[in-house]
This record gives sequence, structure tokens and C-alpha cells, in this order.
Amino acid sequence: MIFEDQFTKTTVKTAGAQINVLQGGSGAPLLLLHGYPQTHVMWHEVAPHLMQNFHLICPDLRGYGDSSKPFGSADHATYSKREMAKDMVEVMASLGYSEFFVAGHDRGARVVHRMALDYPEKINKACVMDIVPTHHMFKTTDQQFATSYYHWYFLIQPDNLPERMIGADPAYYLGESLKRWSASGAVFKKQAVDEYIRCFSSAETIHASCEDYRAAASIDLKHDQQDMSQKIKSPLLVLWGAEGFIERNYDVLGVWREHALNVQGKSLQCGHFLAEEAPLAVCAELMRFFDHPK
Repeated sequence: MIFEDQFTKTTVKTAGAQINVLQGGSGAPLLLLHGYPQTHVMWHEVAPHLMQNFHLICPDLRGYGDSSKPFGSADHATYSKREMAKDMVEVMASLGYSEFFVAGHDRGARVVHRMALDYPEKINKACVMDIVPTHHMFKTTDQQFATSYYHWYFLIQPDNLPERMIGADPAYYLGESLKRWSASGAVFKKQAVDEYIRCFSSAETIHASCEDYRAAASIDLKHDQQDMSQKIKSPLLVLWGAEGFIERNYDVLGVWREHALNVQGKSLQCGHFLAEEAPLAVCAELMRFFDHPK
């Protein structure tokens, strides 16, 4: 099995979900959060390196992988980044950690952003990969954004429209997503892709992942607007792909400096999926950044 061989698997019951967690290594605690349409398996190339210096905690977000998939509520709050961040804080508390490092990619990075705002005392340092804040992206939408990130508007459609369309051939949709958002020529390990397909092929996961995006376009924006005067207090590392949409369309560090007090970062030679396209570069940046507690 990919990834699991070196890690211990457990399930943590939070207030709102059952979270599938893999952990391994020793050292300071580092929580790694995956993105869409993946699972904790996306860290398979970086985990063997990082576990030599950190106690890695690699969960599946609620709605993804082998974590539970509660049905979405009318206001989409079930999949708000606030609830998803709360899950992760409770996971870390169950492991005995009141403070920790955290890094997230894509949807996981949006959970990191919310966690850093809601639980500043718990986050020693944070890293977000290949995003700028949700609020900024919606408020600066243009044709380029809507074309490249069409799924932000497709997945939020009501009446189970995206669920039915994706459900007709989930393996095709997942494969297209990996291909469209990665750099030209990027190769994903077959075992990892097979695992993504296994998890993404369930109707419950498809629904939950749509609810994740519906929350981003509704209740998450309300939370973001309420907190516009707040800035992330913990040191923040921002990494993004030099061959991706984020690089082409945003002053990435400039945008994040409007939302955080202490920001550093750089682009890496890859597309959207940093941990699989440029794992050694990701490892080097994370080990450098998380080398000291604060």
C-alpha cells in the first residue's frame, strides 16, 4: 500500500465527523491537509522525508477519503472551513497537541487560513500552497478566472446537478482535473491516482466535495467578511506553482500581505499539485520554514 506502510492509521471522532488519520515520524507536530480532489495520499512523496524531522499527522478532511461524509445542510455550514478547521484542532487535541505546525494545499490551505484566524494560539507556523484567499478570488473574478477555475462555479450549482454529472464518470472527471491543473508533462503515481479514484467514486464524496465549494461561495464568504480586519498572526509561508493559474493571475505575496502580518514565500517549478510535482522542493521549503518553533 502506498503511504500507509510507514504510518499508523486511526479514526478520531470530532464533534461533527469521524476523521481518518495517518500519523508517523517523530519530532515537532506537523499537520498536513490535502486538497481537491485528493486525500491524505497526496503527501506520499514528501512524507518519507519530513517524518525524519517531524511527527506528521495526515488526515482526510471531512467529506474526503475515508473520513465521514455528513450530508450537506441547507446553509452549507456542514462544510464551512470553520467546521473543517474545528475538526483538525480536535484531531490534534486528541493526539495531545495544543500547539502545532500546519501546512495545507488547495482546499486544505483554505482550512489552514480559517484555522489561523480562529485558533491563533494553536498555530505556531502555517504554510498555504497554491492559493490566495477565497474572498479575494471571488471579488476579483474575471474571464480568466472563470475559464481556468470553472469548477468553482460548476460545483456550487444546486439540485445535485454537478453530483449527477460527475457521478456519470468520476474517474474521468478526476483524471481531467489532475491533468488540467498540473504542469505539462506532470506524472502522478498510479497507486496514488487509483486511491483518489477509489475514494472519489462514491456518491457521498462527490456530494461532500460539492458542498465544500458551495460553502466557499456562501457561508465561508460571510465568515471572511466578518474577519476582514483580522490578520493571520503566526508566520506564514506561501508556496505556489510557477506554471499554474495562481502565478499568472495574482501578486501572490502582495495579496497575502493584506491578510497576514508575517509573510514569506516563493514559486516552485511545477503546476498546481506541488507535493506531487515538486516534492523535493516542497520538502526543502517546509523543513527550512518549520525548523524553529516560532
